[in-house]
Formats: sequence, C-alpha cells, structure tokens
Amino acid sequence: MSWSKSLGYTELILIIIFVGLYLAYLTRMFLVSKRLGTGFGKVAIKLAVRSIYFTLLIVAMLGPGFGESSQEIKSVGKDIYIAVDLSASMNAFDVQPSRLEKVKFELKKIVAAFNSDRLGLIIFSSEAFVQCPLTYDQSALNLFIETLHTNLVESNGTDFSPALKLALEKLSGKESTITQQTSKVILLISDGEDFGETTKETAEAIESAGIKLFTLGVGTQEGSTIVTQSGVKRDQQGKEVVSKLNAESLKDVASLTDGKYFEINSTKNDVNRLIGTISNIEGELRDTRVVDVSTNKYYYFLGLALLFMVLDFLIRINIIRL
Repeated sequence: MSWSKSLGYTELILIIIFVGLYLAYLTRMFLVSKRLGTGFGKVAIKLAVRSIYFTLLIVAMLGPGFGESSQEIKSVGKDIYIAVDLSASMNAFDVQPSRLEKVKFELKKIVAAFNSDRLGLIIFSSEAFVQCPLTYDQSALNLFIETLHTNLVESNGTDFSPALKLALEKLSGKESTITQQTSKVILLISDGEDFGETTKETAEAIESAGIKLFTLGVGTQEGSTIVTQSGVKRDQQGKEVVSKLNAESLKDVASLTDGKYFEINSTKNDVNRLIGTISNIEGELRDTRVVDVSTNKYYYFLGLALLFMVLDFLIRINIIRL
C-alpha cells in the first residue's frame, strides 16, 4: 500500500485532541458509574467503536493507495529564446521603476508560465550574446534575469538583427532537439529604437524557417529621460535625450513572421495576453513513458468510518435507570 501524504502535524494534533478528550470523558464516566454501581461495559464498546472510525478517518486523510495500474505520460514542449534589449534607453523610467526593471519582473512570470518548455536568454544592443542556453532549469534562468543590466553589453544604439540571427542559429542548430519548426519561438523585448539595416532580411529568414517571432515593446509614446551613471544622458548640444517607445518597428518585425506585437506601458500590460498566445502554440512530443501508478482509495476507509459512526449513534449508554 502507498500513501499520498505522510503523517503530519494536522493528523498528530487531531490524535492528541481525541486521546485527551476521550481520556477525560472515560474518567468522568468511570467515576459516575462507580458511585452509582452501574456497569461500564457499553462505555468500553463505545470506546472501541469510536477509536475504529477515528483511525479510519485518519487513514482516509493520508490517502491510501493500492491496486497498481499503468498510465501513459507524454512530454510535450517548445523551445523558446527570449532576446532582451540592454541598450542605455532601457534605463528610461517612463515605465516604473524603469523599463529594464519592469522587464525583469515580468520575465520571471513568463518563465514560471512555461515550466514544461525549454527557455534560453539572449542579451543584445548593437551586438548579441547568449546569456543562458536553452534549459529547463528555472532557478538558473531567473538568476540570469536578476543580473541583467545595461552595462553587460556595449551600447552603440540598438540593432535587432544580431539578436534575431543568434536566436535563429540556436533554434536551427544542434542545441534545439525539437524538429517541428512550429514549436520554436523567439520573443524579442525592446523599446523599439532599431538602428539596424538588416532586420527585415533576418525576420524573413525566421519566417522561412517556420519559427514564430513575437515582440514586446516597453515604454510610452511620451518617453522619458535616460539615467546613466554620470547623470541624465545628453546629446552633443547638451540637451537631455528623451527616449520614446517606437512600437512601429516592433510591429513590423512581428508581422513579417505572422507573429504578434504586445506592449507594456504606464497604463497597459500585455504580458498575460502574450503568455496565453505562446501557450496556444502546439508543442512537440519529446517522449512517451508508461509508469505504474496506484489509485487513492480513501473513500473505502471514509465509508467504513461513516458506518461505525452510525453504529456509535445507535449504542446508547444509560447510567441511571428509572
């Protein structure tokens, strides 16, 4: 016999309460019957009946299982690469506390939503690097996410193309064990200020490979200044640089691959909608296993306990007979 759970504090507390209260009850009944000179037999019978159904209730709570059966378990999943823009403009605070900090918070939610899929992390600005290869290890991925900051990559403007090329290369190479292209996804997160010249060609290559590309824009149309280590960023004329969300470039990239554009701004957060859209993509069957499982048969013990409760109700104790 197997058990769904082990004897815990809840069950131990119930046992202690039952024993304590029943000892007090037995002591009282014994003293009364001794003074009145009546029998104590029925009290002993009630003690046995109540002990039986209390034990049966505890057993039912532990979830006893017996009688093994075979069950087929299928492992289905997707390979997802997340490319995060780490250019200086991601330090803008038109989305609180900053664009990048908001992205880091939402990324953890995305990672948790795809716990049966393999996720990888790419960081980019004008160049791109793999921060974390495809993995099932959510703890490691969250650790990499927590350490993201704009000084990790050299910032000479934002170029989507290197990040998209790198994601395409990894998803098309040996790193991705999935053969079904439609189960491969790229998520590009940026404020949309793309200064690259080959983004369109790269997006078309992704579309030809059958890989889905989704984009997530972070920022507002009003924009904000950019905070650096030396203060607010200024242009060559000494004016404060205001970074604004360029949603159109992200929409264009997504549309080239039949993907979708989502947005985080000061009043809207499309992350849940993004998670739902990616979740609807059919994953590839990775492997199938047949395992032996035992069924929780708590209801047998619960039924017996109810029968003994009825029996307990039918047994009456009369201390005083008139």
